[in-house]
Amino acid sequence: MTTISALYSIFKQNPWVSTDTRQLPPRCIFFALKGDHFDGNKFAAQALESGAAYAVIDNPEYRSNERCLLVPDVLTALQQLANHHRHQFEIPFIGIGGSNGKTTTKELVSSVLSAHYPCHFTKGNLNNHIGVPLTLLSMPRGTEVAIIEMGTNQPGDIEALCRIVQPTHGLLTNIGKEHLEGFGSIAGVKKAEGELFDYLAKNHGCAFVNLSEKYLPTMSKKVPMRVGYHHVETLQPNPGVIEVQMLADMPFVQAAFLSDDGPRVEVATKLFGNHNFQNVMTAIALGVYFKVPAEKIKEALENYTPSNNRSQLIQRDGATILLDAYNANPSSMQPALQSLCAMPAARHIAILGDMLELGEDSQKEHEDLLRFAARLKIDQIVLVGKEFGKTSFPKFGALHFADNQAAKQWLETQDLQGTAILIKGSRGIRLERVLEG
Repeated sequence: MTTISALYSIFKQNPWVSTDTRQLPPRCIFFALKGDHFDGNKFAAQALESGAAYAVIDNPEYRSNERCLLVPDVLTALQQLANHHRHQFEIPFIGIGGSNGKTTTKELVSSVLSAHYPCHFTKGNLNNHIGVPLTLLSMPRGTEVAIIEMGTNQPGDIEALCRIVQPTHGLLTNIGKEHLEGFGSIAGVKKAEGELFDYLAKNHGCAFVNLSEKYLPTMSKKVPMRVGYHHVETLQPNPGVIEVQMLADMPFVQAAFLSDDGPRVEVATKLFGNHNFQNVMTAIALGVYFKVPAEKIKEALENYTPSNNRSQLIQRDGATILLDAYNANPSSMQPALQSLCAMPAARHIAILGDMLELGEDSQKEHEDLLRFAARLKIDQIVLVGKEFGKTSFPKFGALHFADNQAAKQWLETQDLQGTAILIKGSRGIRLERVLEG
């Protein structure tokens, strides 16, 4: 068997890792992971033939030569190797969790801290038991701050990721109705996401706490070192808390904060909505804490452009489109709908896709969201997916389509001049496809 110490020596000579035979950088180490419908061991020889320097396997039947490194379990080896690499750095490791806005917050925090320090951060949303180790293993020497996004859909996920990352600092964006199929209730969400605070409390870490969020101040009390930040109506020096003022949230978030030497700094971003103000505020707070010069914080936030179907603002055919179709749950849908209604427009259209993984509460949550949208008096509500199809949508004048292609065909028949449109749904619905072509 190959030990982790021996594997790390090989990794130092071949510092690229892949779990996909379709993406094999030269001199990489291929980790033959197993899934529900595949066994990576079967592809080890192919990976070596395609240019991988080594293949890590856990089935001796597939050890074709000395470049096949046998371990007890490939996934465990990947995670242990990542943790071993993490221990080569004595720097801040910031873990980011929460129900909504993790990826946007991670991107904003990374933009701000990268303006002043060599940073390494999660690319895309590689935030699970495989993505986090891959993120750590791609961290180059010279990194001074690491920002690691941590996702969860069942109890124990964050605890396991913390054992790999061993964060020195951490934050939760918020607590909302996410993955109720796995968590069961808000109490279950709090317990699962709170595993990050549990780790920081036991390991003398530091928690950044958005005091404007309902559950976070109480959840973080067990962490001995806390840095609080919140939204205020008027800025004034406060040595105990980082304060941020919201100047506007539509069409774009504008905020203000006090620099270390006192002057007020105003920031105009390309992000829309109150929910994104919370993300911007978090990035400002971490920038202030890590002593990023105020002008660099301002420049980083003003230059950040949303992408990847998250909080994107698109102008097309005379319409202003809020594309936020990467994910959705009841807690993120409501503020997005409110942002839509706050937009100046002759007509407002909400195109909403199913919120997946809500378990036995799914029908109730979809019905409640439909009622919420109807109370906002949106001109046209368009629903997509099986779950919304179970609601009483006809009595609210809402339209329902089975899939994104049917919704796309409807949208193509509309005169969109002067219209504001929200497009939001869970990843599995792929609502961004209503805009294709």
